[in-house]
Amino acid sequence: MNAPEKRTLSLPSASEYILDNFKPTDRVAILVLNRQLGETTQRITTAQKASSPEFQAWLRYKNANGADIYIGMNALQHHASTRTKEDIETISHVYLDIDHGGTASLEALENSELVPRPNYVLNTSPDKYQVVWKVEGMAIEEAEDLNQAMVREFDGDPAATDSTRVLRLPGFANKKYATDFYVQARTESTQTYHLRDFKLQIDSQDAPRNQQEQAARRPLTQTKSLSQSEHDWAYAKRALARGDDAEEVIRRIADYRAEEKHPNYARYTVEKARAALNSTRTDVPSQPEASGHSAPVRE
Repeated sequence: MNAPEKRTLSLPSASEYILDNFKPTDRVAILVLNRQLGETTQRITTAQKASSPEFQAWLRYKNANGADIYIGMNALQHHASTRTKEDIETISHVYLDIDHGGTASLEALENSELVPRPNYVLNTSPDKYQVVWKVEGMAIEEAEDLNQAMVREFDGDPAATDSTRVLRLPGFANKKYATDFYVQARTESTQTYHLRDFKLQIDSQDAPRNQQEQAARRPLTQTKSLSQSEHDWAYAKRALARGDDAEEVIRRIADYRAEEKHPNYARYTVEKARAALNSTRTDVPSQPEASGHSAPVRE
């Protein structure tokens, strides 16, 4: 690991985490998702207000009543009322979600010379982690390419690589399980990194973006990137190809698309990926796909 500073053991509160990752005037997205009630609330406000006692009390109330709490990791423009790529003001973080591989994948990352020491490691549920680096000077495309490169290197989840992704906010209970699991963020570094600090081969030929975009990189406003739906479909296809259980893949996509308004989206995506995978297996007859799912209307 190419970081000279000594590892710290700080476990910040939610308010401390927000203010350490954003300037007080930055606009951030807070997502409140109650799966049992099917309720999704997104609040876009300043980091100062999101960290205030009043706002935190509201989040604790929602969490106690079954809602999971998430935060967008890139600041939004001051006029933003939604959380899209066009709304992003600046890239301030890159991240990796370790949904399978657990402690072994995390240890491989922490012992690697390919990435600097992360700023935070969040333990989001038993043997599952979210890893966060503070960065500056990156375009959206560069950040997403880097996220994908880290997924390939450390067996992370490709469904959590887009720049509008929400990650869990520490200090709140993960409500996906029968027993609450309180998310903790361990502080590991206080540095802010640049693209040159990551030694991964970012422009790998097997990267989905490179298969879609062969032209030279264009200015950010002219760049056409893969949509999150395309990333989800590609992830589902790879997961099924390596033998992952289809229902587990559906669960992962449904989790990461927490704000998705269409309950059949994850299942539709996996069935579409399975059909595409079957069509390429000329030595095995394709299995009939379930019908009745229509493509969800996108935002």
